[in-house]
Amino acid sequence: MRLDLDSVSVALGGRPALDHVSMTVHSGQFAALVGPNGSGKSTLLRTVYRARRPDSGTVRLDGHDLWSVPAARTARHIGVLMQEQHTGFEFTVAETVALGRTPHLGLFDRLTRADHEAIDEALHRTGLTAFTGRRVGELSGGERQRVLLARALAQQPRLLVLDEPTNHLDLRHQLDLLELVRDLDVTVLAALHSLDLAAAYADTAAVLQDGRLVACGPPADVLTPETIGEVFGVDATVHHDDGTARFVLRPRCVCPDACHWSCRTRRLSGVGADAD
Repeated sequence: MRLDLDSVSVALGGRPALDHVSMTVHSGQFAALVGPNGSGKSTLLRTVYRARRPDSGTVRLDGHDLWSVPAARTARHIGVLMQEQHTGFEFTVAETVALGRTPHLGLFDRLTRADHEAIDEALHRTGLTAFTGRRVGELSGGERQRVLLARALAQQPRLLVLDEPTNHLDLRHQLDLLELVRDLDVTVLAALHSLDLAAAYADTAAVLQDGRLVACGPPADVLTPETIGEVFGVDATVHHDDGTARFVLRPRCVCPDACHWSCRTRRLSGVGADAD
């Protein structure tokens, strides 16, 4: 499923949260949104999964205006994992994941064999098969995050929207989750804090700052020291290891004569002295 944003703008509380953002995510691509807190990442995602209608501009799925398509239809095609997403703690894991089939059911429909197969596949992919009878409230934060991802996968979406999907996950499960997502035959739009993960897993990186799209393209072309410095206000060094970028980030010295304590510490230790 192809996703197009054409000059999308959103104002929140009278202030611009998105300012004429235009970008395309081609079918099957993994696109990562990166930027500081408050840059507009979550707001952009909300326009894509119909939680916030743009004040101007258009969001298109396979060429169709998102807001001209019935909500029930888009619900079958767009799976969502939000940053702050809650579910009934009294539900079991299996019951929670089964909710992902809701967009495919009529009001009085029962789960079919195909529905159960989709649920089982989602549980298997997320490593939750052994958890099916446990209550969601008994799980750790990382385990609950995997349950919510499994619910989205059970929906069998063509577009998967993820807002900080690696929150609450340890390092191994961060990598496992992104490996899983990258190998899905779906279009993915994910907000990520980690530049390393964005560079390793995304086909496209879109950099946001104050609601504006600063850069968009292959991570190797977009996540440069200059762009990172401009957007995040840090000094960055990029190392390439087996074709994958790795980032070393340092606080930026902005006052050479009365230097910030972290810069003084680096200068005294001899670390990054030439960066000052």
